Amino acid sequence: MVHALGRVGEIQARLVQLNDLVAGGTGVTSTTAATAATDTTTATTFADALAAATGTAATTAADAAVGAAVGTGGATGSDIVTAAEKYLGVPYVFGGEDSSGMDCSGLVQTVYADMGIDVPRLVSGQMTIGTEVASLADAKPGDLIVTGGGEHILIYAGNNQVIHAPYEGRTVCKVDAYMDDSEIDTIRRVIPDTATASTASTAAATASTGSTDLLSAAFASLFNTSSSNSALSSSALSTSALSTSALSSSALSSSALSSSALSTSALTASGLYS
Repeated sequence: MVHALGRVGEIQARLVQLNDLVAGGTGVTSTTAATAATDTTTATTFADALAAATGTAATTAADAAVGAAVGTGGATGSDIVTAAEKYLGVPYVFGGEDSSGMDCSGLVQTVYADMGIDVPRLVSGQMTIGTEVASLADAKPGDLIVTGGGEHILIYAGNNQVIHAPYEGRTVCKVDAYMDDSEIDTIRRVIPDTATASTASTAAATASTGSTDLLSAAFASLFNTSSSNSALSSSALSTSALSTSALSSSALSSSALSSSALSTSALTASGLYS
C-alpha cells in the first residue's frame, strides 16, 4: 500500500514536470513544488479514504461482535448448564470451589472455568459481568441470577429452573425458580445469545468488506486521475512535437530559399545567369 502511494506520487510529480516543459518552463524549478504538492494531495486523499473506511459504523459493529464473544471460547448457555449438572449433589461448603464442596459463587466460578471462561470469585464481582437481562421471563440457559441483595447467585437452567448451592447442610441442586422479579437484584448474561452474536459478527464482516471496497475505490480514483493527467500531458506533448516539426520544416524551407537566393545571386554575378 505504501509502495503504491509512493508510485502515484512519483507519477503525478513527473506529469507536472512534463506539463511545465510543454508550457515553456524549464521543468526543473517546479519539480520540488510539484512533488510536495503531490505528496500532500496523496496523503490527504489517503487519510480521507482511511477515515471513511474505518468510520464509526464499522468500529461499532466490530466492537459489538468482539465484546459479545470475548472469553467465551465458543461455549453456549446449554454447555454451562451441562457443566453445572455435573456438580449436582456436591455438598455446600462456604468458600469451597471444587467437587469436595462449594458455595454458590464457587459453583459459578468452577462451572464457567470448566468451559474456559474466567469469572470473578465472589458474587459482588460476578453480578457485574456480561450484560443485563431485563427479567426472569427473558432469561436463557447459562444466565446468572443474583438475589438476596447480592448475597446469593444461581445459574438459570431453562424451563424456569435454576442450579445453585443453597446453604450449609444442603447440596448443589436443580430446582424450580422460586423467586420472582421483585426478589432479583440482577440477571447477567455472560454467554452471548447465538442470534445476537451472529448478527454482530455479520455486521462486523460487512463493515470490513465495506472498508476494503472504500480503500479499493480510493486507489482506483488516484490511478484514474493519474491516467487522465498522463493522457492530457501526452496530448500536449504531441501538439508541441507537431508544432516543433512544423517550425523545423519552416526553418528548413527558409534555409533552402535563402540558399537558392544566394545561388541565384552568385550565378548572376558571374554572368552565368540572366
